[in-house]
Amino acid sequence: MRHPVDKVYVTDTGIVREHNEDDGGIFTNEAGDYLAVVADGMGGHQAGDVASRMTVNLLRSVWEPIHQSFSVEEAEHWLKEQIRDVNRRVYEQAASDQKMAGMGTTVVAAMCMRSFTVIAHVGDSRAYQLSEYELNLITEDHSLVNELKKSGQLTEEEANDHPRKNVLMRAVGTEENVDIETASVQWQAGEGLLLCSDGLTNKLNADNIQEHLQAPGSLHERAVSLIHTAKERGGEDNITLAVILQSSLEKEVE
Repeated sequence: MRHPVDKVYVTDTGIVREHNEDDGGIFTNEAGDYLAVVADGMGGHQAGDVASRMTVNLLRSVWEPIHQSFSVEEAEHWLKEQIRDVNRRVYEQAASDQKMAGMGTTVVAAMCMRSFTVIAHVGDSRAYQLSEYELNLITEDHSLVNELKKSGQLTEEEANDHPRKNVLMRAVGTEENVDIETASVQWQAGEGLLLCSDGLTNKLNADNIQEHLQAPGSLHERAVSLIHTAKERGGEDNITLAVILQSSLEKEVE
């Protein structure tokens, strides 16, 4: 049986770019569980939107027919295998068409079951866990700047303004094989997840994001206000976010 959630997916081109190379969505399977995905494409000749769209469509197509639940271990294995398969297909597509050479995409995906979520990611699109009081970053950016920060070569402030901030150490589709990072978190009524592209996190820090998500209004209104604020602060990149919250209504009796 489907567990009650409040969910929203919004994306915006921003105010500088001509095309939106982000993609994503929140999809329900036959078992009533949810898969949230955000992908931030890259590559010339508008190939970035091909890579992100392929990634989202392939994950959606294998998710929606599923009619059984997963354990944490099964979910981590399933999600890694699907992203490996997506990576192979995007890589092969890029190799087969000169116009798509070098295309790739980030991906952050969350399998949202009744009592836990499993997150997998490649690149610098992020997942945060939401509670009534906190917004906690679950993922770690696979970026050059983050590696330099971890090794002590950059401070947080220097990292925020670094000219090579957008250089990724990993992406889907740029190599034949990809290293995928996974995490699992327990969640309960009133808690949730935010997945987003760096078009949001380059403009708002965690405190800013939390303020918007806890503001009055519907979840859709709060998500749109995040997009609006990112655009007010420059909007140089595409901006995408998916939020999924477990209903705070009393849990159904098993």
